[in-house]
This record gives sequence, structure tokens and C-alpha cells, in this order.
Amino acid sequence: MDSTKVHRRSPSEGRDAAFRELMLHDAQTSLSHELGRLIKTAPPGQETSVRAQFDGFERLFARFLQETGPSVKWEDIATLPNDAIKPYNELQTNFSKDAIKSMLDKLVVLKLNGGLGTSMGCTGTKSLISVRNELTFLDLTVQQIENLNIAYGANVPLVLMNSFNTDEETEQTLRKYGKMKVEIHTFNQSRYPRINRESLLPVARSCVEDTDSWYPPGHGDVYESLNNSKLLGKFIEQGKKYVFISNIDNLGATADLGILNFLLNPRESPAPEFVMEVTDKTRADVKGGTLVQYGGKLRLLEIAQVPKDRVDEFKSVSKFKIFNTNNLWVSLEAMNRVVENHSLHMEIIVNPKTLDNGLNVIQLETAVGAAIKNFEGAIGINVPRRRFLPVKTTSDLLVIMSNLYSLKHGSLEMNPKRSFPAVPLVKLGNSFTKVKDFLSRFASIPDMLELDHLTVSGDVTFGRGVSLKGTVIIIANHGDRIDIPPGAILENKIVSGNLRILDH
Repeated sequence: MDSTKVHRRSPSEGRDAAFRELMLHDAQTSLSHELGRLIKTAPPGQETSVRAQFDGFERLFARFLQETGPSVKWEDIATLPNDAIKPYNELQTNFSKDAIKSMLDKLVVLKLNGGLGTSMGCTGTKSLISVRNELTFLDLTVQQIENLNIAYGANVPLVLMNSFNTDEETEQTLRKYGKMKVEIHTFNQSRYPRINRESLLPVARSCVEDTDSWYPPGHGDVYESLNNSKLLGKFIEQGKKYVFISNIDNLGATADLGILNFLLNPRESPAPEFVMEVTDKTRADVKGGTLVQYGGKLRLLEIAQVPKDRVDEFKSVSKFKIFNTNNLWVSLEAMNRVVENHSLHMEIIVNPKTLDNGLNVIQLETAVGAAIKNFEGAIGINVPRRRFLPVKTTSDLLVIMSNLYSLKHGSLEMNPKRSFPAVPLVKLGNSFTKVKDFLSRFASIPDMLELDHLTVSGDVTFGRGVSLKGTVIIIANHGDRIDIPPGAILENKIVSGNLRILDH
């Protein structure tokens, strides 16, 4: 007797499936109707641009309705093949000046510039925060590209993907770079409508409504928006081959000639259409996305996709040894192909928010690195940690401002007097969260050349010329204050309690 069980749908299950199908169809139709109404409220001359953005949103929304269940099955994740990650030290690094110019002339540098400085207590565009020698993230980026163009007689354009939150302020700032040898282009990432969590309809009543009703849909939007801006086609016509994409707050993400040469002059053809720079995971990076083999393709696995009972395994430094730096190199022609034929598929990140008026909404977002599975021959390159220097918090800012680094042509270089290349782990407490408060608590930035680990909590200030070495922990309990005196040398010390230095 055949013991195979055949699962037949019960009548109620059939009705449930039919009801769900009908509900999804109604949600899509209703959304389409609402978007059509919103397009009519677009400012004169912007209807075509708004329609192109809404087309992208409708495709994303349709996938959101249809795709249910986990985006990855944990048991289907396979071990990475040996050739999936290329060691950086195997790349060629010596080139003639003419060869460098020839390579650079095929490159576009694109910085993701859509973020605000809210995580550092600032209200405006993050890239306009001063990080070193009164220079902003944007200043340093422009300096880097100009230096390349002057040194090699090249023409590397700088492209900024702004959001509606950062566009106006960025455009005003760009005027000061008018005489610099760098061609700067900007475009805006899409402006998508926030969706009411209950009705699944846009909360916006018009296209010119306040920003609370709209959101920029994550940096995965770069592919569609670069195409919509017409810049993608323009660069291909100019003979550009690759775009280097990175976060503007990653001060280690400079144009790398070794990686560029690997792409433009491959020993084994054809060249990868997509390269993701990864670096070795430390305890500070356990939440970072990693590369895995899934369904025969390289895939970016983010912590949000991991089943709850597998999170500790995901965070393991021994199992998943590398993480995504979000430094990406993409073939412009391949990007054009996947956008034009609508084959670009990135996992949807559903981001729930509560507006100031108490309304619960959802934002549908995508991440730029998740597109790796859509490109042929995609690989990771395991780069040194110096190519990943993000400034997300004032703890990061302290490291960047210190004598651990020097500045050369807009690029940070590790101080050669540092005896080991690892960056110290710095954790500053809530009193240091805002840049303004952070700066007020340091008479001067401490000497950190020999620092391994710094934790500071509570009401703490630092005098001029302080030196921190080894592991230093300073904790001022509630109601206490600690003033580290000028010239103090703290080596492997725990400081707690109350220490006031009074002027007299």
C-alpha cells in the first residue's frame, strides 16, 4: 500500500486562499487609483518624473503583497565557494601613470548622500558635518576626487545621490567647489509615499504635502534613480565602465586602483559585473550583513532575514567571518540591463513607523548590496579594515579626529607610530551623543596612539593634553562628575566616583 500522503486543500482553505487573492488584488487596484490621483497634484513639469517614481513604487508594493514567508530558508544556505571571496593582497598595485589615467577615465564615483545627521544630534545633511580640520565629509570626498584628477590628468566625475531631505542644502553647498577640478553631478533618490498600515493606502493627500507623508526608500533605489536621472545612459555614452558606490560617511571608501584594474583588465574573462568589498568581522561588527551562497548565487544576508533561533549563529565570528562594507563596484552596462528589463530583485525591508500624529505607517525599502544576486560573475573582495571607516556616532568621530590618523589629499591614513593596525573600540555614553556636547567635553582630543578600548559613561570632561593607553574605563555615576585633569596619562585604568577640578 502506498504510504505517500497527499495533502488536499480543505474547502475552507480554498476559500481562505481565494479571499486573500481577492484582497491582494483590491489592495493593488486601490493603491494604483490613489497614485493616479496623487500624480495629478504634482507641480507643473514634474508629472513625468513623479510617474516614473510611482511606477517603481507600484512594482515594489506588488512584490510586498505577493511575497510571504521568510526571504531565505536557513537550511538552504550553502558554504561559500573558495573563489567567491578574493583576497585584496592578490591584486596588482603597481601601474604606470598612463595606465592609471586610462583606468580612471572609465570610472564614476557615486556617494550615497541621502542621510541626516540625527544619530549625531544634528538636524541637517550628515555629509555637511565637520569631521576633521574643519572639513566636512563632502569636502573630503571632493578633495579626494580632485587629487586623482590633477595627479593623473583624469576626469573622474563625482555623483551624489541625495534625498529630498538633503537635496536643497547639498545643492547650495556645491557652489563653493565651482573652481575645483572635479565634475559634480547630483540626482535625487525616489520619494515614495508612506502607507497606512491598516488601509495599505498612501497617507499623502497631495504631492506637495509636508515631508511626513513621504520617505526615501533606502539606498537600493540607486539603480532605478540613476537610470531615471539619465546620468546612467550619459556615462555609458562617455565610455565609462564601472561605478564605485559607497556611503559618504565611510571615510575609508576611496577609489582603489587595484580593484579598478582587476575589473578593467581581468586575467580570466569576463570581468565580474559586481564586486562587494567585505572585511573581516570583529566583535563590533556582529550585526553586519554577510555574503552567503544561496540558490547557486552569491547573496547578501542581513540580520533582519535571520530566523530568531539562528541569530547567535549569524553573529558568530567563526562561522560568518566577513561582513559587507557597502563599498560596491558595478558595471554600468550591466546596471542598465537589469534596470531596463526589470530583472532587479532586492529583498524588501518593511520599516514600520509611527508618525507624530500617532498614525502607524510602513515604509518599503531596499538595500543597495542586496542586488548582488542579479549580476553575472559577482564576487567579494576581502579588503583591509582601513577601507571601512564609517562615522555613525560621536564615538567614531573621536577616533577619526584623534592622532590615530593624518589627512592627506582628503584621505585618512593610519599614523605609522601606531604599533598595530586595529582601530580601538570606543564607546561614549549619552552625554556625548550630540556633536555639540561631544566637542564641549574635550579641551583637546586625547592622544590615543596606544589605546585599545575606551568606555566613558556619565558626566565626564577631558582636559587638554590627556593621553589614553590600553583599556580605559571612566564611569561617573548619576549625580557625580569626573574631570580628567590636563596632561593626565591613563593607562589600563578604571576611573569612577567623583573627581572635580575647580578653577581658583
